[in-house]
Amino acid sequence: MKIRHAILASGCLVLVCASLSQAQQKGQINASVIPDAEVISPDVIPAPTLAITGEPSAAPAAPVPSPPQGGGAIDRTSQDDTWHLSVSPYLWLPWIHGTVGALGDNAGFSVTPSDLLSHARFGLLGAVEARRNRLLTTVDLLYMRLGDDKALPVLPPPLIATSANLTANIFILTPKVGIRLINSKKIAVDFLTGIRYWYFGESLNFSPSTLNLNFSKSQNWVDPLVGGRIEAALSQKTVFTVAGDVGGWGTGSQLEYQVVGLLGYKLKPNMTLQGGYRYLYFDYQKGGPAAVTTNLALSGIVLGVTLNLK
Repeated sequence: MKIRHAILASGCLVLVCASLSQAQQKGQINASVIPDAEVISPDVIPAPTLAITGEPSAAPAAPVPSPPQGGGAIDRTSQDDTWHLSVSPYLWLPWIHGTVGALGDNAGFSVTPSDLLSHARFGLLGAVEARRNRLLTTVDLLYMRLGDDKALPVLPPPLIATSANLTANIFILTPKVGIRLINSKKIAVDFLTGIRYWYFGESLNFSPSTLNLNFSKSQNWVDPLVGGRIEAALSQKTVFTVAGDVGGWGTGSQLEYQVVGLLGYKLKPNMTLQGGYRYLYFDYQKGGPAAVTTNLALSGIVLGVTLNLK
């Protein structure tokens, strides 16, 4: 009897060991075929299992996606630690009106955009901006070369000249540095400071000129500036920009200031069309024997495109 019980106990023990061995092998096989996509990230904390009751554990909690950054009308380039570069070629044919004078005599004048276009010989207008984090720097360039050929009546000798060639060069360079004060999702505010360099050159040549009756005159000066810029996102595609600066204070000109308003539409992530209005004014006076006075305002529609190169 005892021998039979021992044999039965031994058989049960063998069956139990075999079942456990098969279960272990099955678990190892199942673990080896789990795809990599189902491996839970260490950052995700799974729900606790109910080991005591034997019920299956709850499904692992899905990670919460982060909200998207950028992609709106205002580029969030100040959020990273790399340099970003953009260029903005534009077209500006303003109305020019004011007064010029010398030795106490002043004369008013007015030039329309069509006059500028008809006398334009060459032009280069554009802006470049570089930004890193909250630091930014901008350079605005305006260069126009104007010319006109006028036929002259026949003059008696020795003042024989059949034509006069008038050439005018306008060069305005405005480099600035600044810092972004506010950089929210809907609005960005920048403080900027820098200088504006002015150059006006005129030359008058007679042809033919036996007495070498050619004249040339130029003026140039530098004004310190302070200003700012505000960008407001109206939608995911449109942004409104208003900017301005003021300077001079007798350093070069007595006073100068500028106001710009632009509406931009983002065609592509790296391309934005812009259109708006620009007004630029200066009051320049130079004493001494020349006693030159220039009071000038340039105002008109500006059209351009901004290309994000980096």
